[in-house]
Amino acid sequence: MMTQGYFITGTDTDAGKTCATIALMRYFKRQGKTVLGMKPVASGCTLHAGELKNADALLIQGNASIAVDYQLINPYAYELPVSPHIAGVHNPVELATVVERFNSLKALADVIIVEGAGGWYAPLNAQDDISDLAKALALPVILVVGLRLGCINHAKLSYQAIQLSGITCIGWIAVCVDPDLLNREENIQTIKAALPVPLLGILPYQEQLDFELLADQLTP
Repeated sequence: MMTQGYFITGTDTDAGKTCATIALMRYFKRQGKTVLGMKPVASGCTLHAGELKNADALLIQGNASIAVDYQLINPYAYELPVSPHIAGVHNPVELATVVERFNSLKALADVIIVEGAGGWYAPLNAQDDISDLAKALALPVILVVGLRLGCINHAKLSYQAIQLSGITCIGWIAVCVDPDLLNREENIQTIKAALPVPLLGILPYQEQLDFELLADQLTP
């Protein structure tokens, strides 16, 4: 059976990609499928037993159906919380390495969810950005829209950029990242009307993350 796979991109940094990624992992696990996640590139990592690891990547590792080595999930872990092309100047991202690790994971599970870094055009190295990574993995894209002031513009621009890259966007997920956003429902409806792909779920704002509750909100 062919492994299902999805690439998760966001309208910006901190749009809620990790919340959406883990909610999707929980969603597919409920369907009885073996699920793995991947965060190929992560900035802002800390040392764990002498090894740089990222908090979001550790969450993804912890929510997998199968125990796999951290290096498969997050091959490029950078200490500085800055753009990967800056943080990784001495160890730049190589797309071929990411594809190799992805293929290793793909062989182990029914579903694999890959979380990008930053937005669609966030640079990974001197020549490649997130869109190039998504192309290299040949996965359909789910766009995560962080609901905050300016999100309508960001959603429309991001969707247009995905289309221009020649990659299929199969839907979008709204994540309530700003609890004080005014007219949230109107923002959601405006984006829903603007994007010709389905809204796959609305993830509520949470002080303490409850991924089972988030998974309840998804309808892929």
